[in-house]
Amino acid sequence: MRHLWFIYSFRVRLLLLLVGLLGLTLGVQYYVNLRSVRSNAHLIVEQEQAIMAGVALGVNSISNRKYLDEMRKSSREPLLDEHTGRVTNVLVVDSEGKVWDSLVKDYAPSQNEDESTTYARISDVPLPPLSRALELADEGQPAPSWLSASAPAQPGEPGAFYFPVETIQGRLYIIVELGSSSTLTDILKRQASKSALYTLVLLVTTTLITGLLVWQFTRPIKDLSVAARRVAGGDFSVQVASKRRDEMGALAYAFNDMTAKLGHTHELESQLHHAEKAAVVGRLAAAIAHEIRNPLNYINLTLDHLRSSFAPEDEAKREKFKRLTDQLKTEVGRINRHISDFLKYSRPSILELQPTNLRVEAEDAMQMIAVQASENGIKTAVEEVGKVSLVMADRETLRSVLTNLLLNGLQAIDGHGGSLVIKISQEHERRAQIKIIDTGKGIAPEDISKVFEPYYSTKETGTGLGLAIVKKALDDHGGSISVCSKPGSGTTFTITLPTVTENPQGRG
Repeated sequence: MRHLWFIYSFRVRLLLLLVGLLGLTLGVQYYVNLRSVRSNAHLIVEQEQAIMAGVALGVNSISNRKYLDEMRKSSREPLLDEHTGRVTNVLVVDSEGKVWDSLVKDYAPSQNEDESTTYARISDVPLPPLSRALELADEGQPAPSWLSASAPAQPGEPGAFYFPVETIQGRLYIIVELGSSSTLTDILKRQASKSALYTLVLLVTTTLITGLLVWQFTRPIKDLSVAARRVAGGDFSVQVASKRRDEMGALAYAFNDMTAKLGHTHELESQLHHAEKAAVVGRLAAAIAHEIRNPLNYINLTLDHLRSSFAPEDEAKREKFKRLTDQLKTEVGRINRHISDFLKYSRPSILELQPTNLRVEAEDAMQMIAVQASENGIKTAVEEVGKVSLVMADRETLRSVLTNLLLNGLQAIDGHGGSLVIKISQEHERRAQIKIIDTGKGIAPEDISKVFEPYYSTKETGTGLGLAIVKKALDDHGGSISVCSKPGSGTTFTITLPTVTENPQGRG
């Protein structure tokens, strides 16, 4: 199909359109001009026929010694008809300018009472532009003084034509006066109007076709402009739909390929940023573990030694001394837990995946917080919906994940009352689902997208690593976690894990 690329090229189609429009325009103009030529030719032929009819009438009048009006009445030539004919007057004039005969009675010879004849002068007859009917040899005879040359009449316009005739009385001139061809002129005007209408229709049609083609060409450009603005705003999932096979289709395909590559690059950059952050955390955790844990262990041992060897004899002082040392040991333990969180998040996970019963692990995790929940009047429950397959998981890690989420739920429930529920179900054949539902204060909408980010916490004493560690552990299991919350109505964390049929590989 490569040899047919030019069929789908916008440039080729535009060129073909322009060639077609040019051919159509030339064809219409040729047709209009041809009709005009035919109309003009018809007028010229009619004018020649009218001149010949008038000359013939004049010659017959001279040879038969009859008046022109009598000859016209006996003639059947429609061009000589006094009402509808083209010939309006025929005159016979001698060299002196005397009118011997005329179809118009006003200029015809009149008989006097003394039987003499009065002739009109040609100068008294109003005539249109006068020209010679035929160019004949003049035999050296000069033209009469009354005959003056003028511009010839155009076909269809009023005009007068003379024709010299040699007779025994001398040279006579037959003058044929023609009226305007109003009927044919009207036809010609109508034809001119039609040609203008044809041209207008042609221009409107070509404009509409060109406009439609330009609109089809610029519409994908507008779509590309909108998509480019979305890409500039960070949305790399946008795709431009285009089924065209021309240059715009190729451009849309290149744009979609570009956005896909940009999205992949952005994802790689995010992963690299996350990896860099994890590496920084790892180095920080290692430094903390090395520089702080040894002194903390010494402080912890020293506190035990002080409490056993240097407790005051006085009962009240001993009680106060014990309370203070316990508080110090608690704070030391808290610092140790923070260090452990850093290490858990920064170090690669080593998982021992095995078929695990979710209900058993959920009940074990719930038992760890049951006493604290009971003291605060919080109802706890583990629910299993239908039959749930075993999942591939590291039991200790999974129990730690569930405990972390349950502790968050307890802390989110202010005061007494409320509920904390773990609901287990089969999402589909290869995935199991765990929901941890609390009736706590909920999470603000602006915090929802940040809860799994490291070092982000809404608690005053939190490190911001709890949920980040949870997400990392579930990612290492090939699972996922999401959150849904509404302020004042509680929070639901949803976990999905692969079942034993999927056989995932743990990440080390």
